[in-house]
Amino acid sequence: MENIYLAFIVVLFILAISDLIVGVSNDAVNFLNSAVGSKAASFKWVMLVAALGVLIGATFSGGMMEIARSGIFHPDKFYFSDIMVIFLAVMITDVILLDTFNTLGLPTSTTVSIVFELLGASVAVAYMKISNGAEPQAISEYINSGKALAIISGILLSVVIAFSVGAIIQYITRVLFTFNYQKRFRVFGGIFGGLAITAIVYFILIKGAKDAAFMTKDAYSWITTHQPTIIFGSFAGFTALLYLLNLLFRINILKVVVLAGTFALAMAFAGNDLVNFIGVPLAGYESYKTLLATQGADPEFFTMGSLKQAIQTPPMFLVMAGIVMVITLYTSRKAKTVIKTSVDLSRQSEGEERFGSTPLSRGIVRIAINVSDSLGRFVPVRIKQNISKSFVPVVADTTDKDQPAFDLLRASVNLVVSSALIAMGTSLKLPLSTTYVTFMVAMGTSLSDGAWDRDSAVYRITGVFSVIAGWFFTALSAFMVSFLLGWFFFVGGVYAIGAMVFLAIFLVYRTHKMHVKSELKKEESHKELDDLNEDNILESCTNNVNQILSQTQLELKKVISGLAEENIKTLKKTRKNVEKLTQKAKERKNSVTIIIGKLKDDAIESGHFYVQALDYAREILHSLNFIVTPTFDHVNNNHKPLAEPQLNELKVLSQQLGNYLTKISTDISEFNFTNQESIVAEQQKILGMIDLFRKNEVKRIKKETTSTKNTLLFLNILQESKNLLLFALNLYKAQRDFVNYHQGKTKK
Repeated sequence: MENIYLAFIVVLFILAISDLIVGVSNDAVNFLNSAVGSKAASFKWVMLVAALGVLIGATFSGGMMEIARSGIFHPDKFYFSDIMVIFLAVMITDVILLDTFNTLGLPTSTTVSIVFELLGASVAVAYMKISNGAEPQAISEYINSGKALAIISGILLSVVIAFSVGAIIQYITRVLFTFNYQKRFRVFGGIFGGLAITAIVYFILIKGAKDAAFMTKDAYSWITTHQPTIIFGSFAGFTALLYLLNLLFRINILKVVVLAGTFALAMAFAGNDLVNFIGVPLAGYESYKTLLATQGADPEFFTMGSLKQAIQTPPMFLVMAGIVMVITLYTSRKAKTVIKTSVDLSRQSEGEERFGSTPLSRGIVRIAINVSDSLGRFVPVRIKQNISKSFVPVVADTTDKDQPAFDLLRASVNLVVSSALIAMGTSLKLPLSTTYVTFMVAMGTSLSDGAWDRDSAVYRITGVFSVIAGWFFTALSAFMVSFLLGWFFFVGGVYAIGAMVFLAIFLVYRTHKMHVKSELKKEESHKELDDLNEDNILESCTNNVNQILSQTQLELKKVISGLAEENIKTLKKTRKNVEKLTQKAKERKNSVTIIIGKLKDDAIESGHFYVQALDYAREILHSLNFIVTPTFDHVNNNHKPLAEPQLNELKVLSQQLGNYLTKISTDISEFNFTNQESIVAEQQKILGMIDLFRKNEVKRIKKETTSTKNTLLFLNILQESKNLLLFALNLYKAQRDFVNYHQGKTKK
């Protein structure tokens, strides 16, 4: 029996390593987004600073382990076998859940996940014990509801506090220094940096060091006794040092602050969130040691009241966990995906918005505009003008792909406020969600900085609400999945646990492969756009047009074949392919300002032809989509199949359209536009065919030989085919003009 539980402990530690990997991949955004978004240093230097912070911060986690041992449930009410079931259910749920969010690129809270997983699994086991009649007690006697509510309240309150404090501090800072802060920083930069780094030192050293594994009582007593000396000494020392670094070596003070803040936040993250990854396995390990120390004890009836006692975590475990976290930082692709979500929602410049618009976000923006206009009437005009000057952003170079998402001033505020709040939470032994705090601080500073203007506000707000909704989903899904696994393990025993371990490994591997494949495609697409310039814009545009034309004729042939055979799989796959083509065309159109910005002033015509070709290509895809989607819906809803005359006519039309598009694609790829007359004639021939088929359908309607649904679908396909023909010829002419312009320019 002991060998089985030893195997469980080994599994817990294997899951701990997996949890560290998927957890850090998600939480890396918390301490990297400001430094990465502001480009305070090269990515390697940012990672080095963060890695040092994580390693040192790992030793600050000693006092937080009680959350996993007794923070959510009363361990004395559970037997050793029950504890193993709870801990295994929690760790498997956490690995699967966090990996799912990483794949989606959404930052979620490892703190919330671990709290609700512990809650769900312990409730499940308690319920099973009560239902079996062995323990006739209420579930409330098993669950530490007071502590659980305090933790949850602290997390939710941190969201409001983080957003509010971030917005207020950023607003004051921007009013004082403006976007063009370089001049004022020559005089006041040292003081600002001194205050910022002193705040970091105060909260990390004085508030966060109490439970560090290396901290002795005497050392901590000396620190608390000499607080004023440390504070004023740090302020004076850091202020003088920053002034000297700027004066003698021209070192940017804000870069120092951002890197110091990155170090502090990585340190606070490791100190506060490490419990989320290794707290449960360590609690299981301590439980197992207690069982072995009591020789002959029956795991099925050995209560775990020992978990209520204070336990000092071995430093070796903390250091090993820190090393795994550092390796993950350097190697995780998913970490970069999650970082991108946070940076995009807080960037100062315009660009492609990942999230759409919702009635809620639109309503909030309208209310905000109305409130702002109403309050503005009571503020003197001169004051409003002076404040407005502080919020005029510096004009950015849109052609620079390395342009930072926001400036160093905002990045420093993000880091200082976030690290201070998180370190304070650590000192109070409240597992504040690092994700919630850093994300909401970043959103608050973005709002104050004017990054959410009227062109982007609705999309950014939708993004914020999507992330917040994901947090609530985290809590709900963590509780439910952990509850179900706890029940499953309690009933199924060893076999159930083994099956779920293998399933978790398979799911993580599967999502990893899917994510790598997806990211490689995105990188190829972005590289193609980044490399686009005046010399290769014609070649790139031609390749893009040919791809769209060839893919259009292929998918059009498939949709007519799928309609005739009522093959829902073919139609579903075709619809997905068309959606991918449309999305890629949309990305190109959204990047058009960047592409045109790369062109020289005498290449305005190239930009014009490029935009024209993109527009016509997108219209072709829209027409194709308006053919594919109704056809899929028709078959998917099990409507009557089209009549044989209708299908025969659509097959003929599909064949003629395919030949027409092939001829256009061939001429465009060969830069041969001498066949324009034959192409126009071919177009007119097909248009005449469409008119004939439409008249035939009118005759069938009169004879009542076809159903309404079939008629509507048939006429829709004819109309969109006609639109496709017209846009294809326009694309051909636009590409002809593009080629003639470039050939004429080359001759000159």
